[in-house]
Amino acid sequence: MTSSSDVIFALASGLERAAIAVMRASGPDSGAVLSRLCGKLPAPRRASLRPLWRDASGHRDRLDDALVLWFPGPQSYTGEDSFELHLHAGPAVIAAVSEALTEAGARPAEAGEFTRRAFANGRLDLTEAEGIADLIAAETQAQRRQALAQADGALSRICNDWTERLRILVARQEALIDFPDEDLPPEVGAATVSGITTLRDELSAHLADSARGERIRTGLTIAIAGRPNAGKSSLLNLFAGRDAAIVSPLAGTTRDAIETVIVIGGLRVTLVDTAGLREAADPIEAEGVRRAMFHVKHADLCVQMFTANEPPEEILPDAILVCNKTDLYPPPDHINDRPVLGLSLLTEQGLDGLKKELEARVVALTSGRAGAPLTRSRHRAAVSEALQCLDRALIQEWPEIRGEDLRVALRALGRLTGAVGVEDILDTVFGQFCIGK
Repeated sequence: MTSSSDVIFALASGLERAAIAVMRASGPDSGAVLSRLCGKLPAPRRASLRPLWRDASGHRDRLDDALVLWFPGPQSYTGEDSFELHLHAGPAVIAAVSEALTEAGARPAEAGEFTRRAFANGRLDLTEAEGIADLIAAETQAQRRQALAQADGALSRICNDWTERLRILVARQEALIDFPDEDLPPEVGAATVSGITTLRDELSAHLADSARGERIRTGLTIAIAGRPNAGKSSLLNLFAGRDAAIVSPLAGTTRDAIETVIVIGGLRVTLVDTAGLREAADPIEAEGVRRAMFHVKHADLCVQMFTANEPPEEILPDAILVCNKTDLYPPPDHINDRPVLGLSLLTEQGLDGLKKELEARVVALTSGRAGAPLTRSRHRAAVSEALQCLDRALIQEWPEIRGEDLRVALRALGRLTGAVGVEDILDTVFGQFCIGK
């Protein structure tokens, strides 16, 4: 059973070979632990070069010469007394300092425990904490920008604005309930209804953004579909820059989905090469076709490939139509009034045009209204619940029931930032962090 009063420590710089390793610690007794290692505490927030010592077996053992930084609470990341040790990154140094910290009364931190303490001490809210986790995990520039904005409070500010306005609406509704015979100005009731309507419209617009924030955070999926031997695996290999999929003149070579991750338009994209779409007597190939249709259905975007001598029997909805082998057969300009991109995977003619089309589609899928987007399903669930409550409030005839709907909406928004009722999800949120953050 861990305690928030423990002094925790962890290596914040990772385990890769490097010149410098950063060990961080936090907790109410951090000053006493640090004094055991380096003597007198350095001036707050100023780096000081100090020898680190460990008392063992009756003699003092010099561990390292380190830069020591002391951060008295509450002006620290966690809001507690904290310190950092910038060590030489040899494994023996790290191990010896870890042992010395343990002997001084500290314990190794759990995943996300530093940020969880920062949340508990009011240094940041839950959406900001999630933004920090996303920033650590960011692989693309779009992910970095979105995560940095969220960690800086962009989503929090929007939610706090909604919450404050909803509090005012609750107060107005309570006045209408408590003083029904006091001849309150009629504009109080009208302003309450108008305020609920405006807020409801804003929440609805934020939800109707095609999951833009989630797509940027987790990446998009593009399925490559079509008949056997249309060039799907060859296209995947060209984008991957390696032989990720087996290419063979034999139809039905690809029987399961093959995935590779690339970056298109600054966004993370998972390309999925699927089995050829056709009637299959072989049960294994038939299962591959079934899985192919599953990926097509759930992908953010689909590329449907075919050749001019074997046009598709069925056009997939919203797919980018790509006619391969244009070095052998002239491609059609349109099929069923849908534009067709010509491509020769042998000569790579038309490949740049396909890349530009994919980039335009990917950017369009992740573009939307200004402001910080919702980036997780729990955000969407909280806003959806608040929206449903506001919808109900607008059609209620009884003022007491309308007031209760508004209060439930307020609690739903509170769960988004972690202001109320989040104990059951804290382990899930902070368990996704690395050790040391």
